Amino acid sequence: MNAAAPSPPLAPSERADLITKDMVRWLERAVIGLNLCPFAKGVHAKGQIHYVVSAATDAEALAQDLRRELADLAAAPAEVRDTTLLMAPDCLQDFLEFNDFLGVAEDVLEELDLDGTLQIASFHPQFQFAGTDAGDVTNCTNRAPYPTLHLLREDSIDRAVQAYPEAEAIYQRNMEVLEKLGMLGWQAMDVGVSTAASTPELPKDPA
Repeated sequence: MNAAAPSPPLAPSERADLITKDMVRWLERAVIGLNLCPFAKGVHAKGQIHYVVSAATDAEALAQDLRRELADLAAAPAEVRDTTLLMAPDCLQDFLEFNDFLGVAEDVLEELDLDGTLQIASFHPQFQFAGTDAGDVTNCTNRAPYPTLHLLREDSIDRAVQAYPEAEAIYQRNMEVLEKLGMLGWQAMDVGVSTAASTPELPKDPA
């Protein structure tokens, strides 16, 4: 029996669309569905989340994309673009390398003189809290399908905290929700990378 012919590679725009759909599915099922962030539902419902798929394959290129997106978010009206999710599907797959990059991200924020105006949070598919095992389900509170930089407005964070007086309790509640769900329950939610959007393999040299 002949093996099935490999599917043709996706165009960059098609793959970016699939990656964005993966992130929206994660947001709706995990972040909003489990209420991991009480502030996410409002901006999602109003269409105020800007999704950007970076084509960067190294930290330097990602820093350039981050610089552009920080400037664009600062310049945009909050009612149009309240927050940005910058996904990097093709670089910093190692969590420690990604974690190191966060220092670079903060430097970019300061270079643009946006420290105090914008804030950078992060998600990673291999996120791991210090002192936990990789398989600890509580790590999933900060896991997303792709390495992601979440750009937020300080003003929006302040308003959200005022509207949710027990904001400091969110972290503990999330731990409890994930422990109750368990790793099998998390996996059953299907909030990972879709097969079609996975990083394409490089063509092999002919023998």
